[in-house]
Amino acid sequence: MNTYDVSVIGSGPGGYIAAIRCAQLGKKVAIVERYPTLGGTCLNVGCIPSKALLDSSEHYYNAEKNCKTHGIELTGLRCNFKSMRKRKDKLVSQTTDGVRYLMDKNGIDVYTGWGSFRDATQLQIKKEGGDSVEIQSAKTIIATGSKPGTLPFLPLDKKRVISSTEALDLKEIPEHLLVIGGGAIGLELGSVYRRLGSQVTVIEYADRIIPTMDAALSKELMKCLKKRGFAFELSTQVTGATVQDDKVSLEAKDKKGKSLSFTADYCLLAVGRKPYTEGLGLERVGVQTDDRGFIGVDEHWQTQRENIYAIGDVTGGAMLAHKAEEEGVAVAEHIDGQKPHIDYNLIPHVVYTWPEVAAVGQTESQLEEAGIAYKSGEFPMRALGRARASGDVDGAIKVLADEKTDEVLGVHMVGARAADLIVEAVVAMEFRASAEDIGRICHPHPTYSEAVKEAALDAFNGRPLNR
Repeated sequence: MNTYDVSVIGSGPGGYIAAIRCAQLGKKVAIVERYPTLGGTCLNVGCIPSKALLDSSEHYYNAEKNCKTHGIELTGLRCNFKSMRKRKDKLVSQTTDGVRYLMDKNGIDVYTGWGSFRDATQLQIKKEGGDSVEIQSAKTIIATGSKPGTLPFLPLDKKRVISSTEALDLKEIPEHLLVIGGGAIGLELGSVYRRLGSQVTVIEYADRIIPTMDAALSKELMKCLKKRGFAFELSTQVTGATVQDDKVSLEAKDKKGKSLSFTADYCLLAVGRKPYTEGLGLERVGVQTDDRGFIGVDEHWQTQRENIYAIGDVTGGAMLAHKAEEEGVAVAEHIDGQKPHIDYNLIPHVVYTWPEVAAVGQTESQLEEAGIAYKSGEFPMRALGRARASGDVDGAIKVLADEKTDEVLGVHMVGARAADLIVEAVVAMEFRASAEDIGRICHPHPTYSEAVKEAALDAFNGRPLNR
């Protein structure tokens, strides 16, 4: 039986980063992955393939809708969806192969199969075909991630009622796509197919899309997506569904109890994700989960068994790849005897629609609930020369700062390259910068980043320079 200092179950962003950091710190490491390719949901059927399709579909949309305004006239434009999917698959393959290379480079042993606990230090790995192997490890990190959530009355048939996994691999462009759930996954995949010509209807139970983010972002993003042809049904509860031949029909009720019905050729369930903890043998080692399947951990990511850790989606909180990566590094360093720390308030959230949405820190409603006096500054993207030059004038940036100290408490943005711009706010808040600090930093001109400076100046003294 092979023996290791640390074994990691799951090779997604949390798992493979934890394995690499442990190896860097001199540990003998094994990683166990049930699928033949490494990288987990993110690299195989999540972040990477979705961004590939988002970028490709945005190129097509711009060629069809926006190139003429730049003096570029095209004829005979068409979408070769097969080639678009082929590019996506190639990118996924390159990225997952890169993770395999990193395992080899760092001397990490990879086991393919279903890993489960025999006891607190032994893992059994069942391979496809029935064979199994056992390994022993002083410490184990659970990083098995999550899978798409479902509705009890609408089971996934993976043909007409689909999850994000199937939505990334459709062989045709839907004529009409129903999306249940107005969060990041539903809006991103809805964006892909809307750009390619699908009618897209988003049905959301809450009274706004991206309901966990600042209300101003929800309002601004919905306005932008409506301009692109999205249809929205908010405060609407899906109550039933039928699938017949090549059609999906949904029954729903609005906030007043009025009955609604929708019919389309595909229905995407984007109602959140649930932890992947089944089959791990947790009961054999005394590791408990809550009623939703999440594993409880302490401030050091330790479970009830002190030599067994859990990170990423299986522990709850924000289900984000970069959060899992930070936890992977932190748990490896804790195992090494260091004292790492993660400020979860400074984990940025991003929605990769166009325009993009990004945020870090507290929302206005959170500050109000906490009784924290704050001031707000805002700057519209259309006031930027760079935004007008590119034609990306939708959106705005908002900076929230403490009313007395001027410390930045939250930054929320909708706009071109918001996913990249948000890191300036993360760095500033990590060092407890004030709105004035950001406003006095020289930003290059013309860039989208100038909107961050202007919004900070507005929060500081109500005097942005270009508005």
